[in-house]
Amino acid sequence: MQGVLSGFLVIAVVIGVGYVIGRRGNLGAQGSEVLTKLAFHVASPALLFTTLARADLSVVFSGRLLVTALSTATVAGVFVAVGVARGWGVGRTTIGALCSSYVNSGNLGIPIAVYVLGDASLVAPVLLFQLVGVTPVALTILDLSTAGGKQPLWRRLLTPLRNPVALGSLAGVAVSAAGVEIPGPVWDPVQLIGNMAVPAVLLAFGISLRGSTLPLRNGDRGAVLLAVGLKAVGMPLVAWALAAGVFGLHGAHLLDVVVTSALPAAQNLFTYASSYGVGERLARESILISTALSVPVLVAVAAVLG
Repeated sequence: MQGVLSGFLVIAVVIGVGYVIGRRGNLGAQGSEVLTKLAFHVASPALLFTTLARADLSVVFSGRLLVTALSTATVAGVFVAVGVARGWGVGRTTIGALCSSYVNSGNLGIPIAVYVLGDASLVAPVLLFQLVGVTPVALTILDLSTAGGKQPLWRRLLTPLRNPVALGSLAGVAVSAAGVEIPGPVWDPVQLIGNMAVPAVLLAFGISLRGSTLPLRNGDRGAVLLAVGLKAVGMPLVAWALAAGVFGLHGAHLLDVVVTSALPAAQNLFTYASSYGVGERLARESILISTALSVPVLVAVAAVLG
């Protein structure tokens, strides 16, 4: 309980600071855009690199990761199917699929793993899977859907290698796999830059709330409701069904996968939406509502399975 509440409190305070900054105009009219670009092009790649460069890659092959991967694919697939049927477009559907399945495993998942599950490393499989598997694929789709038609084939094939977030993730995995020890004078400034990522994302999100309409009062209502329903309810249920019914997990192992699946949509999805100029309102409202709903959901999961 303490981990759930403390994790959400930290996020709420920083977003609130961003909202106040936006109201006061301290960073000017382009404050949110500048912070978003800073996070996407500089801070997030540095954070992902330092996170993965010293990670234990053996966790990628854990049974719990397979449950996470299958539940992620299931709920994302549902949103994609509906998005195709409704004609929401590739970019918007991709953002919605991410909001349905990409959990906040970093700034919220870590404290919850510590206080609820008792071990911060339990969130590592989810973090690695999203950074190494989901993020490069999703950003490549966004790259190709927004500019791919104007590019030659060879540039399309090299799209993953030109995305700063994907590059940071892949570079970190390469360093970890090679067992390279990066010297302090090189590591420390990269780590310092990476430390800006989470605050920048949360502040930009808070600034974006200034002047925005109340949730579910626009043309994205259907997509938002679908994304939130899949993230807050659908994904934990799918994870529970797979873990208990297919993989035979129980006790602490079952609690681990269901709790991590019940985490809300990650704030950095708004950064991706803003960077590509697609699905921004969908991302903002899905993150906001799923974060609010995840509090009672996580409390209920911890009470039933804990």
